[in-house]
Amino acid sequence: MDKRRRVLTKLYLDKATLVWNGNAVSGQEGLADFFEMLPSSDFQVTSFDCQPVHEQATLSQATVLVVTCGSVKFEGSKYRFFNQNFLLTAQTTNNNTVWRIASDCFRFQDWLS
Repeated sequence: MDKRRRVLTKLYLDKATLVWNGNAVSGQEGLADFFEMLPSSDFQVTSFDCQPVHEQATLSQATVLVVTCGSVKFEGSKYRFFNQNFLLTAQTTNNNTVWRIASDCFRFQDWLS
């Protein structure tokens, strides 16, 4: 993520939305600006799960829900736990299928002490 942040937007649909701890960012330019402003990071994914989303909920668009959790350390901060959910959707053009992120929701999991 830290080495080529501008390339991350290619993983997203043109009108995709990222909700980062309750703050929404949409579109390629908004996503690119957001990724560029994040400090250096070290992500550790500890688990993930995937499941198809029923076609009735997605107007027959092939879609998969991906749920991840782990920890992340941003430069100047301590490690924090996070959950992140992605909706991936298949985009087919000229007999070529590419999976892109339609929706991304990231949330820190801060525990009460």
